[in-house]
This record gives sequence, structure tokens and C-alpha cells, in this order.
Amino acid sequence: MNVHYLQHVPFEGLGAIKIWLDDKEHKISSTKFYDPGFLLPDISEIDALIVLGGPMGIYEESVYQWLKAEKLFIKSCIAAGKKVLGICLGAQLIADCLGAKVSPATHKEIGWFPVFPTEESKKLPWFYKLFSNNPIVFHWHGDRFDIPDNGSLDLLYSEANAHQAFYYNKNVIGLQFHLEVTQTSLLQMLENGKEDIEPLSYVQSEAEIHTGVQNTSTCNTLMNEFLNNWFYENNQ
Repeated sequence: MNVHYLQHVPFEGLGAIKIWLDDKEHKISSTKFYDPGFLLPDISEIDALIVLGGPMGIYEESVYQWLKAEKLFIKSCIAAGKKVLGICLGAQLIADCLGAKVSPATHKEIGWFPVFPTEESKKLPWFYKLFSNNPIVFHWHGDRFDIPDNGSLDLLYSEANAHQAFYYNKNVIGLQFHLEVTQTSLLQMLENGKEDIEPLSYVQSEAEIHTGVQNTSTCNTLMNEFLNNWFYENNQ
């Protein structure tokens, strides 16, 4: 498959997803919006789209003027039946493109916290099975998405916030957290986001985040299993 990804800042890349894509011998291309010469591909040239995270908000189009073009591209990919996965900001962008509201989260959430499957997630058995043991995952967000209408499933929640994942259809899914995070990318996020670390109920200190680094292995294994199921769901 030809897999294209949208990257918003240099320090939030594919992480463990790249390893999975390489192992499966998928072709990878990218649009990096922080590059002034960024280009978006012709939709006919790609089979799947991955929309990554970033510190900006989906509503900051006056600051990040490429957001308008990005949203149009995401909408076109969804309409064309491409596989579309959103992570953190990416999930918020997809939700927005599907008409759902994106707003400040109940609690700013940064660090290692468990997520819990909803009753509704049982309608997607492979997903429920993956998250049934309430895994500890890496969060870094201040906004949250509402669940899109038209039969979307509300899949996960955390102690801090509802709506941690949604399933629109077999092609479109969004995750609010970072299963792709590696030890390297975690350090990059910390280095570039220190101003976000503040003494709040669901914001861990740098020391606490470093202590939890061993969770990256579990997250990456979960990411692989998630991709194995979601990418090939059409064939099941």
C-alpha cells in the first residue's frame, strides 16, 4: 500500500509506526507542513493517510494557514474511501472534518495514564480486545474531540477525559493518545514542550514522564497490533 502521512512539527513523527510500515513493505510518503515548500499528493496516488500530532489547535487557521488545505485534503481522503488514521491533533482534525466539535479538554492530560474501553467499544471486537486490560498509554493534549455523528463509536475514556478514541467506519479512526511514541521521540517532545508541563491533576512532571519510559515498549506493541487489525480490517 502507498501510505502518506501528514506531519505538523519536526518532533512528532511516525515513531514506531514507521517500523511497522517498513516491516510490511508499504511505500511511505509525507507532507511536512513546517516545510515552506510542502506539497500534498494527488489522492489517487495513496491508499492510506496517517495524520500525526502537534501542539497547535485545529482552530488556529489564522496562525497556521496550511490547516485549511490540510482539512480539505483529509475530507477528500475520507470521501474517497481511503484508510485514514488520526493521532492526537490528527484525530481532532478528522473529527472536525466529520462535523464534530473540538474544544478544550476537561483536564489537560500529559503523561502516562491508563485508558478504559467503553461498552460501545464491544461493537468493535478486535479493538475492545486490544484495550480490555486498560493499558497505560502516553497522553499529551489540552483539547478534545466530540464523537462524530452518523454511527461513530465512542471507544475509550481515561480518568481525566472522555472521548479518547472514535471509530467512524472501517476506514476512519482517531486516537487521542500516542501509541507510536518511542524513547527518542518522547525526549524530543519533552525538549520542545517544556512550557506545557505545569502542576495540574493530570499533568505529570518531567521526572514522572521519564520514569514511565518503559511503557513505550507496551505502547509500541499495542500500536503494531492495532495497525495489524485496522489496516487489514477490510479483508477480515
